Amino acid sequence: MITSASNKLKIFSGSSSKKLAENIARKLDVELGMIATGQFSDGEISVQINESVRGSDIFVIQSTSCPVNENLMELLVIIDALKRASAGRINAVIPYFGYARQDRKAQARDPITAKLVADLIGTAGADRVLTMDLHSAQIQGFFNFPVDHLYGIPVLKKAISKEKFIKDNNFVIVSPDIGSVARARAMATRLNAPLAIVDKRRPKPNEMEVMNIIGDIVGKDCLLLDDMIDTAGTIVNGAEALLSKGAKSVHAACTHAVLSGPAVDRLEKSCIEKLFCLDTIEIPKDKKFSKLVEISAASIFADAIESIYLEKPVSKLYD
Repeated sequence: MITSASNKLKIFSGSSSKKLAENIARKLDVELGMIATGQFSDGEISVQINESVRGSDIFVIQSTSCPVNENLMELLVIIDALKRASAGRINAVIPYFGYARQDRKAQARDPITAKLVADLIGTAGADRVLTMDLHSAQIQGFFNFPVDHLYGIPVLKKAISKEKFIKDNNFVIVSPDIGSVARARAMATRLNAPLAIVDKRRPKPNEMEVMNIIGDIVGKDCLLLDDMIDTAGTIVNGAEALLSKGAKSVHAACTHAVLSGPAVDRLEKSCIEKLFCLDTIEIPKDKKFSKLVEISAASIFADAIESIYLEKPVSKLYD
């Protein structure tokens, strides 16, 4: 808990992460900062900081999720407003970092948009970024100031451990592709479970063709684990492949539930029994469905903010 003597800590929320910000502030026993965000008639972002921030240690909580461009621009404008109001240190808390998938040149003349966004955040005036489960860890190096990178697995593991299929101890952790093996292995280690991998190839973006299942999944409850679920094609096709190869049941888990396009309909109709996700992205009511289980990441973000504010190691949260 942050004591009353720590009166220079201030937490502000952008439009995209209001519920998460409220929960984080409640955990820290502080009030959210007074801020008004909106748009002018032509669509330009409007921000008004309605309290003094001079010399304060500021944490701005804003996921750059859908609508990505509006939320990103709002974050930049908030940071600029705080900088011009003489804030002491500005920490951008970005639970979900948009544009993270464009982290390299996959082919000629591709942009590296993740680097561009990192530059924009720095230019706006941020002194530090706190985020969770970047799509690729190398993005940390795109910033010219400290980045604290939290992992969602400890939070997911704590909640999922209470599920019956985990307690029955006949389950396997499954990576939906080669790129997610490290994440799946970390969860398997924590749960003392075997690991399997869906070997696939991608004919074109957001489409997947399963090639093979590496590992023993016959008669077992499977937990598919990924960092994000966007259109849900990968996770749904992977779940169907697991059942066709003899799995007993399939559950899925992710840190970021992007759920764009046909994702909700696909997941609702799929063979996945439950989808566990963190609240790094605020899911609107029209995208919530019966299989969705939301888990709050407020505690780990609150612990990280307290550690940063009190100049204590954040690394303890990785364990």
